Amino acid sequence: MRWMTSFSKYLTLALSSILFSSLAFSQDYPDRPVKLVVPFAAGGGVDILTRVLAEKFSSDLKQSFVVENRVGAGGNIGSDAVAKSKPDGYTLLVATTGTHAINPVLFPTLPFDAKEDFIPISLIAAVPNLLVIGPKLQVKSLQELIEVAKRSTFKLSYASFGNGTSNHLSGELLKMQGDFHAVHIPYKSATQAVTDLLGCQIDFAFVNMPLALAQVQAGKLKALAITSNERSILLPEVPTMLQAGVKDFVVESWYGLMAPKGVSASTIQLLEKATARALSDQTLQNSFIKSGAEARFNTNPEFVSLIAADRARWAEVIQRANVRVD
Repeated sequence: MRWMTSFSKYLTLALSSILFSSLAFSQDYPDRPVKLVVPFAAGGGVDILTRVLAEKFSSDLKQSFVVENRVGAGGNIGSDAVAKSKPDGYTLLVATTGTHAINPVLFPTLPFDAKEDFIPISLIAAVPNLLVIGPKLQVKSLQELIEVAKRSTFKLSYASFGNGTSNHLSGELLKMQGDFHAVHIPYKSATQAVTDLLGCQIDFAFVNMPLALAQVQAGKLKALAITSNERSILLPEVPTMLQAGVKDFVVESWYGLMAPKGVSASTIQLLEKATARALSDQTLQNSFIKSGAEARFNTNPEFVSLIAADRARWAEVIQRANVRVD
């Protein structure tokens, strides 16, 4: 019996030690720099907003949050790197509509499971698209664009930032809704697509607002509609798609914070609260607005529901338009 008593005491001490270590870990987190992996190039919309958020995290949590760009395969390379990283909270992903709502139904296979290998923490921002035309196309409204597309002896062309991107699928959705044909021209970079739009090589494009805002404000591109529920305070003269005559066309690209599966609940909770504080900061909100984005927080269940709804929506568009990746 004495050995059982000794073992019981040892077990109690061991369990207490484990519990204490776990609590200490959660209280000490983060005790070294945290990587925010952006699976797209530096200087793009996701990257710019993430760097603003990283500054707030660093200030709030008294530890460096460093942005790391892991580019390639439509965001799959960076996502895969985070999925396979150590689940300790020191490597996080800034996911997008593309990486977690579109790619899982667009690519035949992925090296990770977008649903099972990540813990959605919260949205960061929502970014609408602008339907823009260059100097080549002399129309004043979305309805005029659709009419020209229907009666033209040649097909209009529209640009995207690659097969299966939200810009591409928005164009396919408009073709379905407007019942017209147009030729899709995929580009490797947003910069080149906008350049060719300005150079009259392309007729129209759906462009994330941060990328097109300056050109529209300067009068170099004309915005026919915005894909959000409401008009933007930055471009109050631009109607929503509904106001421009196209129903059921609210399309927003979202960016959100995710952790690899296995990160502790206490760490996830800490990051969720830190995100809520950061996104409620007026300075950050103003910075996002100037970039054409809206700071937007949500909870894990809300985020999961949003991803599922977007995945179902884009799966239908991909199937109907027969979209394929190379």
